[in-house]
Amino acid sequence: MYYVAIPPGLATELESMRVLLLRLIICFVTLPIVATAGRSANQQAAEPFKVGFVMTGPAADLGWNYTHDQGRKFLEQSFNGKVQTTLVEKVPESAEVERVMEKMIAQGTKLIFATSYGYLEPALRVASRHPDIIIMQCQRSSPPSAKNVGAYFVDPNGPLYVAGVVAGRLTKTGKVGCVAAHPIAVVLTTFNAFALGVQSVNPKARIQIVWTGSWSDTPLEAEATKGLIDSGADVVFSEMSSAMTVVQTAAKAGIHSAGCCVDLKNESPKSWLTGQHFNWGPLYVKTVQSVMDHTWKPGDRYYGMKEGYSDLSSFGTDVPEKVKKEAMSVKKRIDDGDIVVFKGPLKDQDGRQRVKPGEILDIKALTNVNWIVQGVDGPIPHQ
Repeated sequence: MYYVAIPPGLATELESMRVLLLRLIICFVTLPIVATAGRSANQQAAEPFKVGFVMTGPAADLGWNYTHDQGRKFLEQSFNGKVQTTLVEKVPESAEVERVMEKMIAQGTKLIFATSYGYLEPALRVASRHPDIIIMQCQRSSPPSAKNVGAYFVDPNGPLYVAGVVAGRLTKTGKVGCVAAHPIAVVLTTFNAFALGVQSVNPKARIQIVWTGSWSDTPLEAEATKGLIDSGADVVFSEMSSAMTVVQTAAKAGIHSAGCCVDLKNESPKSWLTGQHFNWGPLYVKTVQSVMDHTWKPGDRYYGMKEGYSDLSSFGTDVPEKVKKEAMSVKKRIDDGDIVVFKGPLKDQDGRQRVKPGEILDIKALTNVNWIVQGVDGPIPHQ
């Protein structure tokens, strides 16, 4: 065996080259890993917060669903790409909503707005399976035990009381009709507010209500409106998801109409008297921001006219200036607290006292209303 002697200087130079080569190998191996990790972190930081909306009808219904879709669009615009929304329309109030919510969650949705009354039970089941997801239920109280479910209520009663004042002044026959969907608390309450407004200026007026049993059924709504007109009503109020059918049918018959959810003056300027409309956008921005900031808490949230989420709609061309001024005066008195819509004494259709003299039903108590005020014709159907 032979050995080759390497001079000391050359050995040192070779060792330095070996260390340099080893460092270069390590650098080339780890650089892609670091770059990939950096891209993943940046991608995660840039990924938008995903919010889902579920509704029972089409977003273009010019009614309840339309208002929520407008709020959804406002939400996205307000966050400039930091929030991404998903909308699913025409989802029935059944187990189907669970499937829709589960799909949203699988796609990365962190917050879901359930915009219909009948979504609560399915939403609670979904929430129990996904404690890291937040669900907000509209216009229906959530149970305290649900730690990742909240509820939001926007009070339409003040504007509808004012709309009732206008209807009470404009009816010539003393008969006012109403086409309503389901006899749930929120519908009964808003109808009662309208009826009390009518009676405040026209105590002798009779109000007749007809129930369709559906949030949206165009033929049935048209027939119900015609039936009310045939019975003598010259003002018809809509408590449906959209007031369009009632307003159009009333216009064809040459009578007046009023409605809730959307301002429909431009759709029928002469027939339309006034009504109530929602503005969900700012509320959605506020709610989403609280979830993103980790300041969101479960429970019910109640809002009135003063927050700007619900307001009086435009007056139609047939409303006299004198009536407009009276209506705006009543609105101001409600805003100032001089008029409280649901202040006793109040009796139901059968003459039974429901609210004692001086007693005030707050918005939380109104979520449990199951009666109609005195002076209204038409029974409440059994659910």
